[in-house]
Amino acid sequence: MKILYGVVGEGMGHATRSRVILENLLRKGHEVRVVVSGRAHKFMAEKFHGRSNIVVEEIHGLHLKFDGNDLDLSESVLGNLALAPAGLKKNLAVWKKINDDFDADVVVSDFESFAYFFARVEGLPVISIDNMQIINRCAHDDFVSHDQSFSFRLAKLAVKAKLPGAYHYLVSSFFFPPVTKARTTLVSPILRPEILKARREPGDHVVVYQTATATADQVLATLKRLPYRFKAYGTGRSGVDGNIDCRPFSEQGFIDDLRTARCVIAGGGYSLMGEAVHLHVPMLSIPIAGQYEQELNARYLQQLGYGRLGAAIAADVIDDFVLHAPDMQDALESYVPRDNDILFGCLDELLRDVDLDEPPPQALRHANLGSYTEPLSRGLADALEDLDRDDVEQTDPRTLRRS
Repeated sequence: MKILYGVVGEGMGHATRSRVILENLLRKGHEVRVVVSGRAHKFMAEKFHGRSNIVVEEIHGLHLKFDGNDLDLSESVLGNLALAPAGLKKNLAVWKKINDDFDADVVVSDFESFAYFFARVEGLPVISIDNMQIINRCAHDDFVSHDQSFSFRLAKLAVKAKLPGAYHYLVSSFFFPPVTKARTTLVSPILRPEILKARREPGDHVVVYQTATATADQVLATLKRLPYRFKAYGTGRSGVDGNIDCRPFSEQGFIDDLRTARCVIAGGGYSLMGEAVHLHVPMLSIPIAGQYEQELNARYLQQLGYGRLGAAIAADVIDDFVLHAPDMQDALESYVPRDNDILFGCLDELLRDVDLDEPPPQALRHANLGSYTEPLSRGLADALEDLDRDDVEQTDPRTLRRS
């Protein structure tokens, strides 16, 4: 099949997991056109340079700006508005190029809008693969979701509006709440092969991974006050300073440090969190303020006993976390590490259904870690209350495919 694959460019987690899926699609003989923005474009272009049956196109995407560990909403909005005219011109050129020389059969989107809108205009079914849809398509208890809060409702609305009416939603997660919407399937974290090959060998160092170099001095000063050995990434420095080894980024070097770590301290990003859980490494998560999805991830991490949620990198918070890491290590032993076969099998089933012009399946036949179950009995009022426009509008590929 010919597949248009959209990858959101904000953050590298989307790119690293999309690389895993793209490699599988190429092994299966599919022809792929990738649209991707930001730093993720450089990563994708390098990974697939010279490969047959795949072309990587750069598009313009939205960018977020941060003040330390806080999302700067006003600067993000103003910055994106300033770049919008040139970005629109660039994206229209890519749209025309794809339309002229790539007759796509289906679109796969990792929370990416360009490919989604292309599918809607061109009449193609969309398969969503990401971790974000768990906010909208699953039930969460109040501890993890704060489901009466403005933040939860706003995040749910934003996620719901991102890719409405998809053919099916494959949701990657290390936690598996009840699925409340049809055409939704939970799968385990999507892991790069280097992580799957890694073996846990706990040592005595603590890995610290942070992306806000502006706060590096404050972080390093805090770590120096503690009686532990740290391997710190993302500080913008290199070399050993007392109990801190500031390390330049190396993919394999980081994986080796992670698998042998006593525990890890990082943000609330899903990809690293999923890797830490898979490797059974306790994690202290410091979510970016204003990023609800990161807070949800961290709350589940804490609820399951796999780690802790922290508001900031503070000496007392780190000390308490490291001291109790053995308890979290015990809880992590209950988590069953899995490879990517469940995801690949579910995606294969969906691509076969699309190829046969089958209607969107409410639930998949392939093994999974959570799917929608139709209630045995329900009143009409309940059914109407639960019915969402994005679950019924324009979802049958027989009405979407181009004539």
